[in-house]
Parts: sequence; structure tokens; C-alpha cells
Amino acid sequence: MSSLSDKIQKDKIPNHIAIIMDGNGRWAKARSMTRLFGHHNGVKSVREVTECCARLGVKYLTLYTFSTENWSRPQEEVSGLMNLLIQTVGKELETLLKNNIRLQIIGDLSHLPGSTQNALRQAMEKTRDNQRMTLVLAINYSGRQEILNAITRITEEVRNGQLTWHEDEHLFSKYLFTNQIPDPELLIRTSGERRISNFLLWQCAYSEFYFTDVLWPEFREEHLYQAILDYQSRERRFGLITEQLADKR
Repeated sequence: MSSLSDKIQKDKIPNHIAIIMDGNGRWAKARSMTRLFGHHNGVKSVREVTECCARLGVKYLTLYTFSTENWSRPQEEVSGLMNLLIQTVGKELETLLKNNIRLQIIGDLSHLPGSTQNALRQAMEKTRDNQRMTLVLAINYSGRQEILNAITRITEEVRNGQLTWHEDEHLFSKYLFTNQIPDPELLIRTSGERRISNFLLWQCAYSEFYFTDVLWPEFREEHLYQAILDYQSRERRFGLITEQLADKR
């Protein structure tokens, strides 16, 4: 593990890493346990990855925690996930404060149970002044719905004379949940699936994707190091060619 860490270029750490934490259910099924057992064990990975990102100097870590589609899962699992959110936020709040980590939520909180909303809002309030890193949880989140909501808000403001619209990506971005969060440079998905599942659709336009077969409850520091090393080996051109990048250096 230490050898992987030593290979990382400290001046090329991604500013923002986003992770689709997939594989909790399959990990539990392989052990003849419930899916909720897998979610509980996935919390350890969240803790280890969060602390590792903070040590490395990552400024934003976004975790796909609960999508709008997840409401279709069995009610027992959904209820268990809501309770797990409350328990985890309560247990980890002291660690967030100790490590100077701010908690932020993206998504529509209004559809969550009142107790879950209260726990999340209290944690955000207590950590709002922390500056070392921002941990962003995407809860009741949908990338498509986020874009539609932005269009609806823009349309209403133009109609009411509050906004003069002109085609501008930066202006549009201000109406997204992530309006104060930079786009992720690196998107990681665990469990071997190779899709982004309605996650940060606008924001990931130029993200580097890293897919691993490792199931989320088994994802540890060394796997994060592997993803970052892979990211650092790539040439990010943003539509340019290699020679143009060299001229800019």
C-alpha cells in the first residue's frame, strides 16, 4: 500500500473525485446475507476513502448515496438505508469535525423522512465552517431531474423578468445542485459495472472514468491509490491535441 502511495504525484491530485459506490448487495449475497448487511459494511469504505482523500489533499469528494430510482427497491431496504444514514451521520459527525471536513448534500431532500432530513441538516450546519475538504453526499439525486429543474427555474426567472438569458454554460451551471462545487476530474465506479447511472450527467462531461471490479465494501486505500495513479497517467486534452497542450505549458 505504501509503495502505491509513494508513486502518487502530489501536484496532480484531483481537486474533485466522485464515486458510484456499487456492489453492496452482491457482496452481501455472496455471503448469504441481506442487502442491508452489505450497506452497513460499505460504511467502513466510506470512512476509509474519505479520510484518505482528506490526507491526499482532495478538496471535494462526492458519493452517490441514494438515487431517485432507489425508492423502487423493497421497502425494508429503503427504510433500512434511511436509518443507516441517520446512524452513520451521527456516528461520524465527530470525525468530520476533528478532520475539518464539511458535509454537503445534493439532491431533493424534501422527499426524505423528516428524521433523516433533520439529521442531515444538523450535520451540514455543524460542519459548514470546515475547510479542509467537502464531503458531498448525493441523496435522492437524479442527474436528469437536476437538469430539468435547472431549466424550469431559468424559464420561470426569464418569464418573470428576473433573468436575461443568453447561452452560457457557466450561467446554466449556477442553477444546478452543484453550483458551488467544481466538476469532478475523476469518476470512480466499483463492482465492474461500466455506466454512470444518471449521476452528475452535466458535470462529468470531461471527467476521467475509472472502473474497477472491486465491490464497494472491499474498496480500500490501495484501490483509491490505483484509481488516482491511473488518472495521473492520462493526458487531459479538453478537445485540444497534444502539441497544443505542450505550447501552453
